[in-house]
Amino acid sequence: MELALNAPQPLMKRLSAFDWLFALVLALGAGYALYRYGAYMDGYDKGVLIAAVPTLAWLGWFWKPVRPFVAVAFALALLAIYFYQGDLARMEQAFFLKYLISSQAAIMWMCALYMFATVAYWIGLLARSNFAGKTGTALTWSAAAMGLIGLLVRWYESYLISPDVGHIPVSNLYEVFVLFTLITALMYLYYEARYQQKSMGAFVLLVISAAVGFILWYTFDRQAHEIQPLVPALQSWWMKIHVPANFIGYGAFSIAAMLGVAWLLASKGILASRLPSLEVLDDVMYKTIAIGFAFFTIATILGAMWAAEAWGGYWSWDPKETWALIVWLNYAAWLHLRLVKGLRGKVLAWWAVVGLLVTTFAFLGVNMFLSGLHSYGEL
Repeated sequence: MELALNAPQPLMKRLSAFDWLFALVLALGAGYALYRYGAYMDGYDKGVLIAAVPTLAWLGWFWKPVRPFVAVAFALALLAIYFYQGDLARMEQAFFLKYLISSQAAIMWMCALYMFATVAYWIGLLARSNFAGKTGTALTWSAAAMGLIGLLVRWYESYLISPDVGHIPVSNLYEVFVLFTLITALMYLYYEARYQQKSMGAFVLLVISAAVGFILWYTFDRQAHEIQPLVPALQSWWMKIHVPANFIGYGAFSIAAMLGVAWLLASKGILASRLPSLEVLDDVMYKTIAIGFAFFTIATILGAMWAAEAWGGYWSWDPKETWALIVWLNYAAWLHLRLVKGLRGKVLAWWAVVGLLVTTFAFLGVNMFLSGLHSYGEL
């Protein structure tokens, strides 16, 4: 009886007036966007906008920090749209666009803030500084917000170039690496708050900083920040759901790998007193891999359906498809050993680390060293 009395109420019964106000603001914002920019949207774009309302509302109800995050990011993105006034040339004329909230400025701020967050988390870990850890958290939230602003504004900028050029910003390595940092950071911040363990950030932010390094190299060496028309192979609505699902998987696998590194160090007594317990690290590894595996499975199915539409067959043993299967089997085996065989500890920690190397080759290495139907993704 006591357990029943102490059990949390269902989510819908715990909602406050502020929760419903948040949902109402989302609905009004989506309605305004449809009214103001619906002429530029295709059916998929409108569907995503409508579906975003209940999705973001539920996420904001379930995880309260999402509400100010979404509010700030969308407000600044709309402010950028207002400053453009339908003219892309204003990117170099309006102060706030040029230095803060154009897509490229926002993404550069994102990169800097992630780097600062990494340093703050490591200071917090090594010096046992609660202030530095909180600073790392705040910087990571800020960086994620700038990344989301950058993607939203880039989406609008692509339509300013030409309606034929306009597309959701998940079409090339530059855009998807920004998406990767955003997804990985948000997923990490959830688990940081859930377990109250900021020390994990020192390791997780390393992989995000590595992605930032790639973004910076790709920007300044390859000028990849310039918006280009979609190649014919990517002019499909399947891309718009296949790619985000894939990157939820990649982000989750990356978190698991970095916590695998932390587990291996702590198991040898290195930083053990500063890191969460081995049980906590193991639990977060398991949960992130389970989530990543679910979304990677969905992404693989969606990719097969896209292939059937584009190339006439669900599976062709293209190098990208083959390595996607290898990644899937790798994490399926990891989950099997943990759930069915009860395996824990060192083997699975090493497996999570090696799994990220396999995943990285499947994503980048195949594009660099192999050719096939997916060759449009080359560096």
